[in-house]
Amino acid sequence: MANTVNITPLHDRVIVQPAAAEEKTAGGIIIPDTAKEKPQRGTVVAAGPGKKDEPITVKAGDTVLYSKYAGTEISFEGKDYLIMRESDILAIV
Repeated sequence: MANTVNITPLHDRVIVQPAAAEEKTAGGIIIPDTAKEKPQRGTVVAAGPGKKDEPITVKAGDTVLYSKYAGTEISFEGKDYLIMRESDILAIV
């Protein structure tokens, strides 16, 4: 279930709440904070209407994979989000 955010993205922009970074490896080794990688998976919480010729294909609640350095980090009401273009999204999971 997606969170509701009082931010409306424009055109082909999407607001994504990143998933939490991995705390342990598959083998059970605890990863320290300095070695954690940025997550590349998140949940869409809001999507713009799309461009005139290109409707938006993702919707709120979709779990998506995005490129490693995609988007701009924003903080709203104490939570961290990424705002990015829909073209930065690689896949819907």
